[in-house]
Amino acid sequence: MTITSDTSAPLVAVVGATGMQGGSVIKALAASRKPYRIRGFTRDTSKPAAKALSAQGVEMVNVSLTVDNKDQVFKVFQGANVAFIVTNFWEHFDKIRETAEGKMLIDAAKAAGVRLLIWSGLISAVEESKGKFVHVDHLDGKAEVTKYARSIIPAGGPTRFLNVIAGLYNTNFHLPVGLPRKQADGSFVIALPAPADSVVPSIDTARDYGLFVRKVIEEDVDPSVRDVGAYGEFISYADMVKQLSEITGKTVTYKEVTSDEYVAAAVAGGYPQRIALELSEMYQGIAELGYFGGTEIGNGNGKDRLPVGVEGAFTWAEWVKATDWSKILA
Repeated sequence: MTITSDTSAPLVAVVGATGMQGGSVIKALAASRKPYRIRGFTRDTSKPAAKALSAQGVEMVNVSLTVDNKDQVFKVFQGANVAFIVTNFWEHFDKIRETAEGKMLIDAAKAAGVRLLIWSGLISAVEESKGKFVHVDHLDGKAEVTKYARSIIPAGGPTRFLNVIAGLYNTNFHLPVGLPRKQADGSFVIALPAPADSVVPSIDTARDYGLFVRKVIEEDVDPSVRDVGAYGEFISYADMVKQLSEITGKTVTYKEVTSDEYVAAAVAGGYPQRIALELSEMYQGIAELGYFGGTEIGNGNGKDRLPVGVEGAFTWAEWVKATDWSKILA
């Protein structure tokens, strides 16, 4: 079904329309058998990505989603039936800003009277670890927004709030701090501050995240469900590198390193010290607490009560096969 302008179709407002998650949501809705009107938000409608979406029928709105532009932000949500909201910590590395903007977006969607508000949140590292991991701002800021949304959107009210948590991005292993490092003998090593048998929910975010969002829009999710995990499969780091080796024909191994070693390597690779520490604590926290922490989603330990599954979401191996590794494993 193509995107429509028919006013009988529900209007879905999408934050981050040209980004990885928002773009995935639009792609999934455009491929649905059901018609949707889609309003996408961007800071620059003249950019190629925004123009491409506009050509597909998306109503692209030029708006800065910052607190100092609050009045305009509230206006652009008006008329929407469904809202998808995501914030981007990595754009500015500022937890206070991310939290303030996230809360404002929640307020704007609620004020617009949307029937369904879908938020891309994460667990709180500091709360789940009882104060052990205190530097994971990109988790804690989003968790604060989640808590705020639940405080102002009561269960059973006119607006339904759902937190669709993206799993660990497969593309993290294309970034300098997760990249396979070439060794003197021609082999490659992925080094993280976590045991090789740590199990994580992997996701091809650009391809599959939107499928989970579409499913909670189109299907009746049990009223008791508050969190939905978006991932293709639970898999250990050991199995990741094993499958990567088998599929690419390259020798790739996994090495558990200390936090200090990981941080030093990240800083040497150009990351600020505090961001390197943040990423180190993130990987340690995932290993110790489980990616989804104490939510009902579970941690791949046989007690997984994932309320929403999506057929066709890529496994790690499927993503590896579909990915060009020629430059990364060169």
